[in-house]
Amino acid sequence: QSSARSERPRAMLRTIGRLAVPIARRAPQRCGNLTFLRMLSATVDFGNLKVDAKLAALVKDEIAPGTKIDEAAFWASFEKLVADLAPTNAALMKKRDDIQKQIDDWHHAHKGPKVDMVEYKAFLTSIGYLVPPELDATITTANVDPEIASVPGPQLVCPIDNARFILNAANARWGSLLDALYGTDVISKEGGAEPGKGYNPVRGAKVFEELHKLLDEIFPLSGGSYASATSFTVKNNKLVVAVGTGETGLRDRSQFVGYTEAGGEVSSVLLKNNGLHFDILIDRTHAIGKGHKAGVKDVVAESALSAIADCEDSVAAVDAEDKITCYRNWAGLMKGNLSASMNKGGSTVVRGLNPDRVYKTPLGSSLTLPGRVVLLVRNVGFHINTDAVLHNGKQIPEHFLDAMVTTLASMHDLADRPGLKNSRTGSIYIVKPKMHGPEEVALASTLFARVEEALFLPKNTIKMGIMDEERRTSCNLSACMAQAKERVAFINTGFLDRTGDEIHTSFEAGPFLPKAEIKQQPWIQAYEDNNVDTGIKLKLPGRGQIGKGMWAAPDNMKQMLKEKIGHPMAGANTAWTPSPTAATLHALHYHRCDVFARQAEIAKRPMAKVEDILTIPLLTRKLNEEEVQKELDNNIQGLLGYVVRWVGQGVGCSKVPDIHDVQLMEDRATLRISSQHVANWLRHGITNKEQVMDTMRKMAAVVDNQNASDPNYVPMAPSFDGIEFKAACDMIFMGKETPNGLTEATLIRRRREHKAAHK
Repeated sequence: QSSARSERPRAMLRTIGRLAVPIARRAPQRCGNLTFLRMLSATVDFGNLKVDAKLAALVKDEIAPGTKIDEAAFWASFEKLVADLAPTNAALMKKRDDIQKQIDDWHHAHKGPKVDMVEYKAFLTSIGYLVPPELDATITTANVDPEIASVPGPQLVCPIDNARFILNAANARWGSLLDALYGTDVISKEGGAEPGKGYNPVRGAKVFEELHKLLDEIFPLSGGSYASATSFTVKNNKLVVAVGTGETGLRDRSQFVGYTEAGGEVSSVLLKNNGLHFDILIDRTHAIGKGHKAGVKDVVAESALSAIADCEDSVAAVDAEDKITCYRNWAGLMKGNLSASMNKGGSTVVRGLNPDRVYKTPLGSSLTLPGRVVLLVRNVGFHINTDAVLHNGKQIPEHFLDAMVTTLASMHDLADRPGLKNSRTGSIYIVKPKMHGPEEVALASTLFARVEEALFLPKNTIKMGIMDEERRTSCNLSACMAQAKERVAFINTGFLDRTGDEIHTSFEAGPFLPKAEIKQQPWIQAYEDNNVDTGIKLKLPGRGQIGKGMWAAPDNMKQMLKEKIGHPMAGANTAWTPSPTAATLHALHYHRCDVFARQAEIAKRPMAKVEDILTIPLLTRKLNEEEVQKELDNNIQGLLGYVVRWVGQGVGCSKVPDIHDVQLMEDRATLRISSQHVANWLRHGITNKEQVMDTMRKMAAVVDNQNASDPNYVPMAPSFDGIEFKAACDMIFMGKETPNGLTEATLIRRRREHKAAHK
């Protein structure tokens, strides 16, 4: 009965959700109390394609020039690609629905929190959910930049629709350790060491004390401590450090790899460990340097090695206008000329991409190091369609458009031209999110091949990142990677989306544990281990990244320093950080952990078991009223806190206070896990609609208060009838019917409604 009742709304969401039909684009008409506003924009015809006129102009006037790609040929090739591949995309989306219905039906027939794993595995195999592993496959991806292939280090994820933010991320290759220590909670405020508005010499002394300890730990001297250093010189191709009345050098002389000079004196000392650099800056005339015995004014650490410019979870791009901003910024990055203006101290400052850094080697030759990260671009998932381009009057898969346009823009980086470069190996890096199983990876690989053919690029120029964030991909990761074995250069894990899909897949199995307890169950560790085990088994190290997820609390750096070393220790050669400062601090973990040595040790252990990954984290005890309400408060406050910015302000990623007013860096995955968890508890009677609505209203008041200082914020209380509040209700009360529990359909529909209402 439950399945039959849900079939109609599921079908509706399949149409609205995956096609993201913009109901606000219809001609004016009455539907209850809602008047739909006409938002149709001009289009340009290319064969059977209708392309938004402003998007067509962007391609013609800003992206295509300099690539030797003709505008008409570009769209003709794209039309053929869409005609050939869109039916496969649609069939794979239908397969997702078919598999989900079969799983729902199986759980209806197998009630109870205990699942017979033998029977369950046999069932999942019979419906094509589980496929044979391909552990004998070998990743052969070539021409991968060392920042991704062979040097472990932090990674940033940044919304591409904000030029200032993405420039900050691109320039986060080098970061001031003094700033990172001075400006965060890593250094205690005790003993008069508060940060304050101006420089606090007491805090500064604590910073240098910590800095000297780091240098002694990572680049130890043969004798003495950096705290006693009085000068740095280069003699006979060696670094000489004056300590007290004597001289010493590095215990490992190979760590000294370069230096610069000013006025005949050493002005910086470049040191290297585990592939990462420290640059000790020396200036005795500087306000900081003149207070240091050796004239050290700062130590700049090589920080983020790579960054994902995100078109997906951290942006609120819902129409052609928004996509144009994303594509224009990516093109600027690939041309090396993206800039952004900002007000600083009453003056306008123009920010651009940092230049490379040039040093003299100990032997006297020149050494150039990149001044910027290597950028990847994350396209949207298979399930989102766009009306920015119509084919025979119908919307097209948005990830097709993303792949074609972001690759065209990337050709500026591949061109033989002067100026700043992203890839030094001639590669383009595209991350594919939310793929379900090897068939979808195969389509992504085919898509990339067709884009390469259309744009006359060598085979496998486009490298693929596989987000291991959907349960069917986790269970079949080796088979997924095998489908892109000549392209894959990145795999990673992430708790929020992965748990959202975990809940939706097994929605009918029973109520799930509270979120904090879900993290403690066997499946999550098996999932994390399997990602590393499979990457190592298929020989990805040396050819690509094995990544781990985000540290979400950007203001809690002391705790991050303590905990996040667990990621490289787990065998990951990259992990996400929420800011450039966090990347600078997280880079210390890669100095302390030799990731490739760890991977060699991990390779000796038994691989994670798929049976553990398939263990469903169901509730097996009765919760009391306080536990239920606490979980609802937590889920709904987080959901509302994020959705008001996404729908109401078009902000896809920002610091959002949690229920305890702790600032967390949130993106769309927050909505998926929270809405699915509440919807699951509703389905199984842990809570009811009345309690959920009471909690929604209570938490709306909390979120309103947290945003009271924002002049652009529109409160949800006391009317509770705003578009943002309705969007949150949609995600919860339609959570079961929403394909795969993904929230984009609701967000896109409600954001477009909001834009139409505020034209």
